[in-house]
Amino acid sequence: MQDYKEFLAEVLIDEKTLQKRVKELAQEINRDYAGKDLLLICILRGGIVFLVDLMRYITVPLQLDFMAVTSYGAGIRQSGGSVRLSLDLKTDIRHKEVLLVEDIVDSGNTIAYVLEFLQTRQPRSLKVCTLLDKEERRETSVPVHYRGFSIPNKFVFGYGLDLDEYYRNLPFIAVVDQNKYHQPG
Repeated sequence: MQDYKEFLAEVLIDEKTLQKRVKELAQEINRDYAGKDLLLICILRGGIVFLVDLMRYITVPLQLDFMAVTSYGAGIRQSGGSVRLSLDLKTDIRHKEVLLVEDIVDSGNTIAYVLEFLQTRQPRSLKVCTLLDKEERRETSVPVHYRGFSIPNKFVFGYGLDLDEYYRNLPFIAVVDQNKYHQPG
């Protein structure tokens, strides 16, 4: 596998800026959910790094659960197409305050699917918290209640977001120079 520095176009969001914004998001969540119990649902795998940092700053009582969904589009890096649930919740969300934690909202198709699916289970509230939002790529309108950063339509990796399943561990969000990146295999 290539060293990411060989195809790094730019660091879009550095570690310090990320951590500052994650803390600010947690403060908003603490304010909005004061006096309530909160259930955080993380969409695996990309959202896990964001979830771990975010929940460290959340002070209201919370529970955790996880979902995994797969979306199939026209190409390897395309979202859209059909969405399939590959891991369901263990928790009954009926009458609970639910916050869906996601790494990135791109086309909106995956989040729309998850929201519709979860709404049938009758949560008291159901909101979305995303680290990154590519609004210009939106195909399906979805409510984003907590947004870390609005970003341009660039292919990003790091801080939980993968590049062919690698580089999730980087502490920043980077942009791929697609002219220099060579897919493994």
